Amino acid sequence: MTSDLLLPGIAATAVPTARLTQQVLHPAGVSPVGAGAAVLFVHGNVSSAACWAPQLLALDPVLRPIAVDLRGFGGTDPLPVDARRGVRDWADDLGALLDALELDRVHLVGWSLGAAVVLQHLLDAPRRIASVVLVAPVSPYGFGGTTAHDGRLVHADGAGSGGGTANPDFVAALAAGDTSADTPTSPRSVLRSAWVAPGSLPLDPQLEDLLVGSMLTTRTGADHYPGDSTAVPEWPGTAPGERGVLNTLAPTVLDVSGITELPEKPPVLWIRGDADLIVSDTSAFDPAVLGSAGVLPGWPGEGVFPPQPMVTQTRSVLDRYAASGGRYREALMPGVGHAPHVERPAEFTAALLEHLAHPAPAPSNSPETPGPDDV
Repeated sequence: MTSDLLLPGIAATAVPTARLTQQVLHPAGVSPVGAGAAVLFVHGNVSSAACWAPQLLALDPVLRPIAVDLRGFGGTDPLPVDARRGVRDWADDLGALLDALELDRVHLVGWSLGAAVVLQHLLDAPRRIASVVLVAPVSPYGFGGTTAHDGRLVHADGAGSGGGTANPDFVAALAAGDTSADTPTSPRSVLRSAWVAPGSLPLDPQLEDLLVGSMLTTRTGADHYPGDSTAVPEWPGTAPGERGVLNTLAPTVLDVSGITELPEKPPVLWIRGDADLIVSDTSAFDPAVLGSAGVLPGWPGEGVFPPQPMVTQTRSVLDRYAASGGRYREALMPGVGHAPHVERPAEFTAALLEHLAHPAPAPSNSPETPGPDDV
């Protein structure tokens, strides 16, 4: 971790675990190691723990806020990602980290891809999870290649998902360490156009530079981002491979909807923006949406390859979670995009602290008609 990714007041610690050495960020002067509880933040795709800097500084140190770099990102060992296991490489790494930090109970906060990692760890080790916060989470059925509220596959091979769906120009810009905004596919341009809603610009220059630097810690290639791919005859011509980041989100290997069957269900807070272009029922990154707009040629139409209703799928799973004894609250942030913690840090932190202090009630309001519990 280079010093320019550490804001004043934040320290980085390398933590050897049974699986790999993982880097965590935490408030300076607060040890991440020791028995007790903590709030553990898990970043999303093409990012690192540095994206949680405002929250690490805002939370009372007594809560022990800690942010981890996933393998292949930030300062954690860049071991290869076995996508045949879905997101389990990262979830298992998380378990090893909790052991090494001697943590008894954790509140897990996961953003986007990190939300899938959090839910996978909840499935694997529910007793050590005090609560869960899902921030603009990827669908419980992955990204791309599914339809309907229950995540049915469009094609059995997962066509329309995986490493082959990445923009090669964006991957090249990451690999080159491009910090400019000279092209639409540079990391800085993607941050400005997709991570945040247009009304959130301009970001604080120091924060934007921090976020771009965080994005550029992403390792690229077949074992990392975006991963390998498989050519198939069905539109759009690509299906998941077995290695790397985007293949972990393929619906053929990722399904965390089983949280509805857990005997003990910690409370869940779901925070999202209503202007999210990445995770949406009409995601600008969904091949079917791109096909319908003519960006990807040859789209066979909605009757053959419909868009993935990502938000609807998440809500369906959380409604079943609540119906089977769990509790969740949806905090909808108007005018916010894919990064609520970046765009509205004060509102985000307030919602988080409310969640930590008061378990969420069962949902009672329609998402189209936000109630008093909505942010």
